[in-house]
Amino acid sequence: SWRKALAKYWQLYLLLLPVIAYYIIFKYVPMFGVQIAFRDYKLRVGMWGSEWVGFKHFIRFFTSPNCWPTISNTLWLSFLSLIFCFPFPIFLALVFNELRSPRLKKTMQTITYAPHFISTIVVVAMLMAMCSTSTGIVNTLLVNLGLAKEPLYLMGSGRYFRMMYIISGIWQNAGWNAIIFISALAAIDQEIYEAARVDGASRLQQLFYITLPGIVPTIVIMLILE
Repeated sequence: SWRKALAKYWQLYLLLLPVIAYYIIFKYVPMFGVQIAFRDYKLRVGMWGSEWVGFKHFIRFFTSPNCWPTISNTLWLSFLSLIFCFPFPIFLALVFNELRSPRLKKTMQTITYAPHFISTIVVVAMLMAMCSTSTGIVNTLLVNLGLAKEPLYLMGSGRYFRMMYIISGIWQNAGWNAIIFISALAAIDQEIYEAARVDGASRLQQLFYITLPGIVPTIVIMLILE
């Protein structure tokens, strides 16, 4: 019965409490705020005092001329993020796994993890400074290397927005997201690698026939959660 299971494995159930509390507090409780979309919200009277207007705001959005461009851009950004941002942490984890120097591995992990803790506002400010048409290092390099005839307005042109969004997303989150894949790599039995080396398998063969199959379940789960 569930009581016997609870008495036997109470330590495991106790470990679940912080996760359950996290989802209740930060995922389910804020869902009450969804009502704002159906109300004529006024700050001075709060959500419960604001008038219920039903689908008024949805009708205004879907009939506006910017509706479908907005939806299209959102779908494109989501698709491009899935294509470029999702595989990069896997590649990063594989690179870290191949490093033989523990000191170099820790240094590289620290460098790639650090951007995750930078505020998005600060990231945008950094991009604005680096991509400035007058003093930005990015435009200076592009012009000096002959890749551009004149400075490019990278942060103010719709032509480059998606590219900048993807690059900044990879830079900020790839190192942090790679932690899960590094953990999955650490769980692979090292005896399998030893057996493969005895049989004459190269490091590339070990990568394709041991490492990647070993983290496929984690990749699938992360892809579903993405």
